[in-house]
Amino acid sequence: MISAKDLPAPEDFAPIRRALISVFDKTGVESFARRLHDMGVDIISTGGTARVLQEAGIPVTEVSEVTGSPEVLDGRVKSLHPAVHAGILARRNDPDDEADLSDQSIEPIDLVVCNLYPFGKAVRGGADVATAMENVDIGGPTMVRAAAKNHDFVAVATSPDQYESILVELEENDGALSHDARKILAREAFGHTAAYDAAIHSYLTDSDEMPETSDASSLPDPYTDSLPQASILRYGENPHQEGAIYGDTEPFVEAMHGKALSFNNWMDLSAACALIDEFRDAPPTVGILKHTNPCGVATADDLSTAWKRAFATDRQSPFGGIVVVNRALDRETAEAIDEIFTEIIIAPSFEDDALALLKENERRRLIKHVGASRNDKRFNVRSVVGGLLVQTNDAVLPPFEHQRRQWSIATDRSPTAQEARDLDFAWRVCKHVKSNAIVYARDGATLGIGAGQMSRIDASELAVMKAEKSELDLSGSVVASDAFFPFADGLEAAAEAGARAAIQPGGSIRDEEVIEAANAHDVAMVFTGHRHFRH
Repeated sequence: MISAKDLPAPEDFAPIRRALISVFDKTGVESFARRLHDMGVDIISTGGTARVLQEAGIPVTEVSEVTGSPEVLDGRVKSLHPAVHAGILARRNDPDDEADLSDQSIEPIDLVVCNLYPFGKAVRGGADVATAMENVDIGGPTMVRAAAKNHDFVAVATSPDQYESILVELEENDGALSHDARKILAREAFGHTAAYDAAIHSYLTDSDEMPETSDASSLPDPYTDSLPQASILRYGENPHQEGAIYGDTEPFVEAMHGKALSFNNWMDLSAACALIDEFRDAPPTVGILKHTNPCGVATADDLSTAWKRAFATDRQSPFGGIVVVNRALDRETAEAIDEIFTEIIIAPSFEDDALALLKENERRRLIKHVGASRNDKRFNVRSVVGGLLVQTNDAVLPPFEHQRRQWSIATDRSPTAQEARDLDFAWRVCKHVKSNAIVYARDGATLGIGAGQMSRIDASELAVMKAEKSELDLSGSVVASDAFFPFADGLEAAAEAGARAAIQPGGSIRDEEVIEAANAHDVAMVFTGHRHFRH
């Protein structure tokens, strides 16, 4: 540990006499600088920021005048100089620091206003490493960290959202900022630079241009992630829990109507987008979800028919649920959906008359599905006691013909062409049902779904019960299981319910028993070799 000198405590209120302003995001900077100037604060600035302030008629001293050195390397080096950093880092209660400033004719800097090149936005749509590196800020983070480190004497602002509160406190305290205010600003500054470095680390981890390492894992070490707070939510999963959402959702979803999304809404919305991604290139498809579980999914020649078939799976659960579609939502389908209350409707677009109808209900949220969640390269992260579990995402299944070539036919009978298509459909749905998961389907529509049960036979029985409750006949259906049937009883129960084909990962020590049971009931069964647990 580096020990601090035995120095007197800093003053509670630090006067702001000299500010260095260098920002990429120039939102509000002209007004902020003008009000600082009106308070008697001397302003130093760099490059584009200096030009903006000068054009606004605000007196500015350029950094090159302070350092005695011109900006070089096309602006890459301008603030990295002792005349700047000594002015930021000097401790005002340390006689040695004060003497050094005096000897070098360096004036202290009391406020640093700096935000950084938008690295995340620069690489969002894909960028080569050379372009990405040009958007790595060096001088900015150095100034921000220096000011935050020395927050006993120096204030640092990293966001336009902070300008007004700084100005108000300066006006109330005769041009000084309290120690508490400086400490809060320092905390936010370190968060700002941490998020910046994490974005760069994440980009280099994911970049196809980076060389292979001896470690076969694609998971980074250490795992770092620092996301901006997008919004505070009314509460978390339950009213007694706090909640917030972090990150950037704009590339994926856009709110079209309704009040702000809740914690549970975001969970449901994410599950719905992941489900419909499986059918992004399929015929018109409708998914209905409740508590992140599909309760009805169907494809058809048009969305209206697909809605009717999906709704037929379970006529009770969709109330207050989530509806997601893979086509522009038309008026006819909107009218059918509008017959029950739905919490959220998600579509790639809404036809004008459908949007007008659905907006009549103020309680409903309408969400435009802008970008496929499959394009989100972020890892799947969950908190556990003492840390985080991090994994790659369970990717969208490949197209049907490619998927079919990967199947292993386990039984004497192969599935018919129609059974094969239904198996592919059921497998895509089952992948998004909480484990243990069983899905019965026929002709591109779900008939019964058993979710989140403690045993696989219970999940199957629940799915059968759901089908019976909806008066749906399981004869000639197919059945999908997210993990292998551990015993023959699960397959036998499905056959007795009417299933004629089954799809599962395989891999049980009792696979042969299950295969024998399938052959005995003339059930065609395929093994995928991939499990799709969802906890």
